[in-house]
Parts: sequence; structure tokens; C-alpha cells
Amino acid sequence: MRKFLGLVFLAGCLQAQPLPLSSPEKEGISAERLKRLHASFEQVTKAGRPPGAVTMVVRNGRIVDWRAYGERDAEKHLPMEKDTICRIYSMTKPMTSVAVMMLVEEGNLALSDRVDRFIPEFQDLKVYKGGTVEKPELAAPERPMTVKHLLTHTSGLTYGWGNDNVGALYAKAKIFDVGSLKEFIGRVAKLPLIASPGVKYEYSVALDVSGYLVEVVSGMPFDRFVQERILNPLKMTDTHFVLPEEKRARLAKIYSLRDGKVTATDGLEAKGVPFGGMGLFSTIGDYARFAQMLANGGELNGARLLGRKTVDLMMMNHLTGLQRPTTGGDDSDGFGLGGAVRIAPEKSGRPASQGLFGWDGAASTRFRVDRKEKLALLLFMQWMPFDTGILNRFETLVYQAVE
Repeated sequence: MRKFLGLVFLAGCLQAQPLPLSSPEKEGISAERLKRLHASFEQVTKAGRPPGAVTMVVRNGRIVDWRAYGERDAEKHLPMEKDTICRIYSMTKPMTSVAVMMLVEEGNLALSDRVDRFIPEFQDLKVYKGGTVEKPELAAPERPMTVKHLLTHTSGLTYGWGNDNVGALYAKAKIFDVGSLKEFIGRVAKLPLIASPGVKYEYSVALDVSGYLVEVVSGMPFDRFVQERILNPLKMTDTHFVLPEEKRARLAKIYSLRDGKVTATDGLEAKGVPFGGMGLFSTIGDYARFAQMLANGGELNGARLLGRKTVDLMMMNHLTGLQRPTTGGDDSDGFGLGGAVRIAPEKSGRPASQGLFGWDGAASTRFRVDRKEKLALLLFMQWMPFDTGILNRFETLVYQAVE
């Protein structure tokens, strides 16, 4: 009887793992060198900047390293745990891009389609040329906005973060303070583009627009589409647009530095609206299944979301026709369909393979997929503003352990 109960317990533990487990050595990762990764995050979280973190390294589809550090709630001294839920913000974007590409594969949509074919509110978009907030000078765009422009952040849309007149117009419109995606679209459609579509890369609300596009084309609410077509097939049971009340105890607090003191801060809550650019909560284990699906070329455990060649297309640099074919910064990354693509590892100053693909979230979460090395690396923190230094160091600490 005791042996039977032991087998039942073991089966339950195995079933609870998001991906199969293996040892670093079996998968070509140095366990000794991974100690550098562990030491770094133990030091960072002990200093409370951020108070907590979860790291995961996947090789050949198997988890070889998965650690939680520090606290998810520093005031109550609740530990960060492997199944802690985090706000992943812009790591929602790759999932929305997959949803769009599923519709493309089904023939319901094409990357070359005009957006206003499906979203008539976008039929009279204008480009900002000058003037003031009260009297902006506007002009017709040089070309129509396409679905591909949305997925590559070349649509002319923006977040309005800049200290300029377009930013002021976005702030005044309060585009995220809405009760539905349709209301969001109505507000965005009245704002000027910062440039004609296809002119430059500008990180933007384009994937939030894409979520509404999925809703229109599929005839299904966007959150339901994501649930039925992505989350359920991938068995991502802890990923939600609206976090169930019974899971809120597992949600990590977001922290930031204020006047030299680490302080809990309010997260950006979507108020129940499923924004395709920032709306999801998830665990590192859940998101690892999504990342591994991409690493496998669109399939996981018999559930195929996309064809292999579609994933290939997503991981190519689609900014090549622009004057500046990168996302900026050190010019090491181009942009595919829904994520950054490493096109010049030497410019980043960090070890990686050409073609490394992935994206980050505003509260310092990151995932990357390296199909050449059959590697996926994930880091979940809840720290704002976004800490590029820690995220980049994480990448280096993973790659230095690859044998």
C-alpha cells in the first residue's frame, strides 16, 4: 500500500511539472557554471532590488534549472516560489502575434491585408506633421496600415511616452481607461500616427490593436480565442487576463525604488479588458510551455498551434527595408512578427546565437528562444522600471554555462 501511494505521489509530481525534468549535464549545460547564475540572483534578491525572482533554463525541451529566490511579498515575508504568478505585461504580445498568425495560416487573414478592411474606425487615420496639441497639423499617410505593420511595430502607432505633442494627445485620450477593446479602438483611431506605416520601428499599442483584430476576424472575444486556441491546447492553466480570486495569494507584488527605498507599487491593471499588448498574468512554468512550443517550431506534446515554416517566418528580421533595420539601442536586434530577433550578437556584447527570439515585460520579465542551441531561457521578476542590466546579465549567465 505504501509503495502504491508513493507511486501515486510521484505521478502527481511529474504531472505538475510544466516540462520534463533533466539534469544540466545530460543536456549539455555545466552545473558548476550555473552556480554563478544562482549566486547572482541570491545576491540581487538579498539586496531587495528586486526582492524576488524566478529563473528557468530549458535545453532539448527539458528543464535543467529552475530556481526561486527571495520574496514575492517583502512586507509579509512571503517567499517567491516556482509557481508564483507575475504580471507579464508585454510578454502578452508574442502570444497575440501567434493568435494572428493562426488566422493567417487558416486563410482568414493575410499579412498584406489593410487593417481598415477589418477595423473601419482606421479608415481615416492621419499622420502628425507639426503644430500644437490644440491645433495639430495632420496629413494623410503615404500608404495604408497593414497587418504586418501591426506585428512589426511599424504601423505609425505609438505608446505616446515621448515628451512631445503626440505623447500629450495620447495622455489626454486615456486610451487604456476603457471598458472594452472596441472602445479602446475608438479612442486610438482618433489619434495621429507619428509616421506613415512602414517608415520606422516604433514600439506601440499595435499588438493591443491586433487583439481586437483577432476578435473581429475570428468572431470570438479575444480572451476566449486565446483561452481556447492557445492556453487550453498548451495546458497553460495559470495564465489569465483576469486573475481568479483563489489565485491572488500567489501573485507577486511589484516593487520599485523610491527615494532610495524599495517600495511596493501598484501594477497596471487592465480592469478586465483583454489587451493583447499587456494583459496577461502567468507563471514561469506556464510561459515555458509557450516558449517551448516556439522552440519546437509550433508544436508541443501533440498540440500544433503553428506550422514550422510560419514560426521560421516569425523569427526573421522584418525591419530590413527600413532606414534603420533594428529596434535601436546597440542595433543588435531586429524585429520579427511579435518579438525581437538577434541579428548581430557581436554588437550586443553578450553571448548568443544569431536568430535568438523573444520579448520582455515592463515589470522585468524576459523569455528568449534559441532554436540553434535548442535552448529556452526565462526570468520572472516584478520590478519597475524595467531593469535591462539584470535581464541582460541573466542571458550571459545562462550562455556561459552552455557546453
